[in-house]
Amino acid sequence: MSQKIIKLVADGFYKEALSLHSHLHSASPRTHHFAFAPLLKACAKLKSFRHGRIIHAHLIKIGFQSDVHSATALTHMYMNLNLLHDALNVFDEMPHPNLASLNATISGLSRNGYHDKAFLLFREVGFCGFRPNSVTVASALAACGSAAANCLQLHCWAIKLGVEMDIYVATSLLTTYSDCGEINLATKVFGEIPGSDRTVVSYNAIVSGFLQNGMISETLHLFKDMIECSIVKPNSVTLVSVISACATLLYLRFGRQVHGFFMKTEVNYDIMVGTTFIDMYSKLGHLESAYAVFNELDDDNKNLVTWNTMIHGMMLNQQSDRAVELFESLASQGLKPDSATWNSMIRGFAKSDNGVKAFNFFKRMQSAGLRPTLKCITSLLPACASLSDMRRGKEIHGHAVRIYINSDEFMATALIDMYMKCGCSSWARRVFDQFEIKPKDPALWNALISGYGRNGENEAVFEVFDKMLKEKVEPNSATFTGVLSVCSHTGDVDKGWETLKIMMKYGQKPMAEHFGCLVDILGRSGRLDEARRLIAEMPEHPPSVFASLLGACGHHLHSELAEEMAMKLSELKPEDPAPLVILSNIYAGLGRWGDAERIRQIINDRGLRKLPGHCSIGVA
Repeated sequence: MSQKIIKLVADGFYKEALSLHSHLHSASPRTHHFAFAPLLKACAKLKSFRHGRIIHAHLIKIGFQSDVHSATALTHMYMNLNLLHDALNVFDEMPHPNLASLNATISGLSRNGYHDKAFLLFREVGFCGFRPNSVTVASALAACGSAAANCLQLHCWAIKLGVEMDIYVATSLLTTYSDCGEINLATKVFGEIPGSDRTVVSYNAIVSGFLQNGMISETLHLFKDMIECSIVKPNSVTLVSVISACATLLYLRFGRQVHGFFMKTEVNYDIMVGTTFIDMYSKLGHLESAYAVFNELDDDNKNLVTWNTMIHGMMLNQQSDRAVELFESLASQGLKPDSATWNSMIRGFAKSDNGVKAFNFFKRMQSAGLRPTLKCITSLLPACASLSDMRRGKEIHGHAVRIYINSDEFMATALIDMYMKCGCSSWARRVFDQFEIKPKDPALWNALISGYGRNGENEAVFEVFDKMLKEKVEPNSATFTGVLSVCSHTGDVDKGWETLKIMMKYGQKPMAEHFGCLVDILGRSGRLDEARRLIAEMPEHPPSVFASLLGACGHHLHSELAEEMAMKLSELKPEDPAPLVILSNIYAGLGRWGDAERIRQIINDRGLRKLPGHCSIGVA
């Protein structure tokens, strides 16, 4: 009968094996000790704590608890059930642990997140008189987490033991180095694995490593190498990584080639691959291709994640009506929307400036008994701003206070932005002032600075900026853009130059938008030649800086510089008549009618036409 139990477990019939054991146990025959390890494996697979306890008690009753094979299986079961204390008790009570029991304990500690304990136990293996093997090293590697030093130490151990080229160890090294951000070392390990020893698992480890470390192009190159040179064929895990890389790079052509390769393999879509293709096509703007893949999937190969991906793709491509249709059909498929489904609908409507529908779905979500996520709540705040609906914004603020997320930095930043856009800077400042210790993330400060600037509270901008520097919060590019914009509006040249010096003091290189603000400040102050020299010193010359200086020339009626700027703008945007129209008006303002007519003639000769103005106010 023991052989029958062993065979049932080997064939995956775990419930049947436990049922047979219960029947035999009730009849009181003695179970052979070789059957205990498979039975404990069945308990671990079924996550059956009760059956595990019964077998443990049975082991103690018949005196097999000290048997190293049974005790190792018992340790392994408790580790799989996340019962660390019980597992370690069994391990500590073993009179003569062997290498297999040590490996089971190290592996279990790693799996349950007790990385330090696993690594310490690995160090004790040598003191116990055992020589670690490839399983020991691979199990310990899983305990390294993001500690590159530990990984290097284990790599050295593997070389000393002569197991560094064991495919199990090598693949674990690939994964661990990638997780530590040491992708160059991972690549070196992969390169040292003989081509004939490489498996699809080792390929997947390095492909996934490239992807998670931002080496997207290398992911695609390795996939091509795998197709053209390797005897190893990619599986669904490989394809998911490669398709994700195509989506990240916006590389439609390669994505279609991968799709073609997949179709040639004559393998049916599985949920993972099909869902990833839908996501890729949606992100690349090819919604019909995404929908075609969605329709090709059998019902058995569609789960809620697949439906959520398609709904998100519809909202991403401004097909909200079709997204609603899919959302409403979930019930007929026996599926219930989860928080990701609701978030896609709410965020999609909010981003498309359809705040009313966003709030309608938010109310439906609450009625369905689901708790909104932080991202869901913050996505509604811009909708409040676009609707100028501060009442709803305050309701969301109140909801955030009730569920204790109002002091989350992401939430606070969104609230400040919403109140500022609704013109209520005092409420925005209250949100900011709730932090006794001010956050070091400049995003929160930037929301306050740009908001004050938008509302014309210029002195408050400089006050917040000074406070930011005193609090030793490092400003970023957006911070300086906000401050320089205010300097531009106030015409404060000295403050503008001072801000630029502070920017360079923090080691930040001024961008086109920063120089553009300075050009505007100088232009408004009548320092046109100085503005012209600044433009000449700029590494790049976007049209906006020439347009800014041309506008200043119009204000100060500086015809010579105005003609230079207008001609440069005409070269950059030959289809736009506006610069020449401004130049003509400058000449007219100076009474130089001949020059004004000359510029008008140039406009006519080029066939340019100024679009007439229009009013967007509806008349009932």
